[in-house]
Amino acid sequence: MASKSKSKPAPKAAAKPPAKPAAKAAPKAASQPTKASPAAAPAVHDGAFVQILQPDGTVAKGKDPNLPTATLLYLYEQMVQVREFDRRMLMLQRQGRIGFYGPILGQEASTVGSTAAMEKRDWVFPALREGAAAMMRGLSLTEAINQLIGNGSDRCKGRQMPCHYTVKEGNYYGMSSVIGTQISHAVGAAMAARLRGDDVVVLGHMGDGATSANDFHCGMNFAAVYRSPCVLFCQNNQWAISVPCSKQSVSATIAQKGAAYGMPFVRVDGNDVLAVYSVTKAAVERARKGDGPTFIEAVTYRRLGHSSSDDPTKYRDEAEVKLWEQRDPVDRFRAYLTKRGMWSEKQEVAFKESIALRVNDAIAAAEKNGPPADESLITDVFATVPPQLREQLAEVMALEGKRVNEGAFPL
Repeated sequence: MASKSKSKPAPKAAAKPPAKPAAKAAPKAASQPTKASPAAAPAVHDGAFVQILQPDGTVAKGKDPNLPTATLLYLYEQMVQVREFDRRMLMLQRQGRIGFYGPILGQEASTVGSTAAMEKRDWVFPALREGAAAMMRGLSLTEAINQLIGNGSDRCKGRQMPCHYTVKEGNYYGMSSVIGTQISHAVGAAMAARLRGDDVVVLGHMGDGATSANDFHCGMNFAAVYRSPCVLFCQNNQWAISVPCSKQSVSATIAQKGAAYGMPFVRVDGNDVLAVYSVTKAAVERARKGDGPTFIEAVTYRRLGHSSSDDPTKYRDEAEVKLWEQRDPVDRFRAYLTKRGMWSEKQEVAFKESIALRVNDAIAAAEKNGPPADESLITDVFATVPPQLREQLAEVMALEGKRVNEGAFPL
């Protein structure tokens, strides 16, 4: 069960942060971003966060970033598309047509908003729930389903777990289920870009659970010391599988951990796509100018299980889920667009129908593809395949049809 603090609605950015107990008072220096440039967003503590959209889709006077209409519609369409894709892929998994899926429901604004703030030349290093980012970087729906099936048209040749996409041409690094390793990779890639003089910024995603891993501390320290041009983005969805955030850290926020490493940090409403986009954009600009990294905590919520193999009712209260349903990022942003006359119910119906059609077509196309070539079991490791691997492949192939490899997916 989550602690009571997780069940309370998060206060708006304008709200006065609650006073901290004296025993847990943070150092005065931690209340401001370290070495922050004007482009860096302010650090916010104790439950308060940067927020632009109210739950009803309204915006406080003077807070609207007034993004171009095309950008606003793109953000919304990407959020709705990945939600529909998620729904259909979970259905396929339940039908046994794919083995595993990690849903994003409730976190669409964090993933889409942060990725959209990057330039095409920038790199994205995902954690686990950034499939929408892969699609934004050029992965087609059919290619995504090929990967989920692990068929012969899967660019990973069936070697990666489902949902572990890679889009090299879109500067989207391959996912890994090893917690936190991508943080060090993202920082290192950004350091390399700086040494080479490449004008790129790296976005490194992570979950709240990754902040308990060694790679988080190594990555944060290296990023700060070497002024790596990266944005380290934590999607705090409140649960690291079955472990609540309250059992991972007693810090008032995850964001403030940036203070220990001497880098600017900011806490943002992760269900507010405008706030996520704006905060990330400011951090990207700061990094590109040579002012170093920024650490962002996006406060959001995973409304379904950690994966299709997880039953969240075993470890959390459904009342908590219902509370977060009221903060739905897609509903909130749609209300904003509707109030501004940019979206209508007619457009909503037509758009959802078009997505459903595209997903159906992608499923049909992917399921026509056969399995990966048997030879792919031993290729791509050595320039010349050694004899012992060819012998091992022959032994495996001799077992074909003998039903020795049947069994349930292990996760």
